[in-house]
Amino acid sequence: MTLDTVVHGDCLAVLRQLPSEMADLTFADPPFNLSKKYRSYDDQRSSDEYLDWCRRWLQELLRITKPTGSIVVHNIPRWLTHYAAFLNERADFRHWIAWEALGMPLGKTLMPRHYGILFYARDKRQQKFYEIRHPHRRCRKCGVLHRDYGGKKHGLHPFGPLVSDVWSDLHRVKHASRRDPHPCQLPETLLERLLLMTTDAGDVVVDPFAGTGTTLVAAKKLGRRYLGIEIDAGYVAVARERLSQTQATSRIGEVWVSQVRGALVTIRDCDWPYLQAYYAIPASAAAIEAAPIAFDQRLAPMIARPGPALTEASATPAMRRRKTA
Repeated sequence: MTLDTVVHGDCLAVLRQLPSEMADLTFADPPFNLSKKYRSYDDQRSSDEYLDWCRRWLQELLRITKPTGSIVVHNIPRWLTHYAAFLNERADFRHWIAWEALGMPLGKTLMPRHYGILFYARDKRQQKFYEIRHPHRRCRKCGVLHRDYGGKKHGLHPFGPLVSDVWSDLHRVKHASRRDPHPCQLPETLLERLLLMTTDAGDVVVDPFAGTGTTLVAAKKLGRRYLGIEIDAGYVAVARERLSQTQATSRIGEVWVSQVRGALVTIRDCDWPYLQAYYAIPASAAAIEAAPIAFDQRLAPMIARPGPALTEASATPAMRRRKTA
């Protein structure tokens, strides 16, 4: 199967043609069975029919994922509980990531406030995984940190904290001017975070519900290989057009990063020793609390390609102090 393309076809039919253990990351964002108005798919099936279909493509994702790879599935909690029951017997559970997003009132129930992202390892002993960081959350007016670190301010990481399993800093695509003609479009930053967490440049990403190509665009921006499958010809055309306008340029020096309009959104923790050369970092943690560190491309116009990640023994005392803040 040719990579770096979008295949027009049924996900199960195409997945069955793929070789086993060919993907480093398989990501699925299937229809939610909520009667959404897709052009080439009936999103109103019985629960049994829907779940039987889901188990079949989940089994194919497991088959094509490498032993070092990850399986990631996005859906609403109602269906993810069934997915987890199926995957728990066949792969290694890593996380249920709660992606915070405001839902609509459903009546006589709690207000839905998150989508779920199931994160599994094909084999947790071999899985490729990187700790990642996001910028400190700050007051928009004064720039001071939202969180009060109290007596732990000395351990503040200059860039920001390690990412947890609750993601409230990445937002849905709300403005019509930024949306594609698809009822359920994810933000590129969400996929970029997952890619930085689980893959390296040149790794293969497979998305069996490619839609208008967000996963594939994120993969191309970060230097990954990709294969998308989409049943709707119109969405395939949009995805191919988006990919034709995308370049593998989401990096600083030789370090791949997720960014929006020049602002970093997600970095790997192991890349910070190289990225920090681009920042004016004050010596005082109190100064970091009061204002964000300043990025300046001129500070490090030439940066060496990163080698192996730093070990605890090779890290400086300052790096060790700021490891977990």
